[in-house]
Amino acid sequence: MQVVLASDTHVKSRAPELPAWVREALRAADHVVHAGDFDSRPAYEEIRELAADLTAVGGNMDRALDLPAVATADLGGVRFVVTHGTGPDEGYRQRVAETVADRAAADRPTVGVSGHTHQVLDVRVDGYHLLNPGSATGAWPAQEASLMVAEVDGGDLDVEVRRG
Repeated sequence: MQVVLASDTHVKSRAPELPAWVREALRAADHVVHAGDFDSRPAYEEIRELAADLTAVGGNMDRALDLPAVATADLGGVRFVVTHGTGPDEGYRQRVAETVADRAAADRPTVGVSGHTHQVLDVRVDGYHLLNPGSATGAWPAQEASLMVAEVDGGDLDVEVRRG
């Protein structure tokens, strides 16, 4: 199963539109996980239309979208716990790890997906694999557009970062 991890699209406040390569990746995925900051209803609706299946949370710029702060998706034998990670940079990793721990699965690997920093992250904290795909549009303060493509099968996870 191919799962695209995206975040911080910020269309229209920081980026005019989704890049074509991002639209193609979203369309090709079996499931899309978006870790918030769509930044507008049209951006959310476009991603929802492109995705075969979508798990999404709201970021600090998504108050009008009425999305949950945390969501889970069980895909390919892996539990994905999704949160935006809103808050200061200091303590970010620990804050996300605590959210993941609160919703971890006892019977399968659990991975945390977050956004907010616009920086790609692939680390382990407190035994949890934490992923941040960066900003899919390269919205400031990102230096480039990025997302992650995860191949998930039987509890195994292989993650590739794609950059535009």
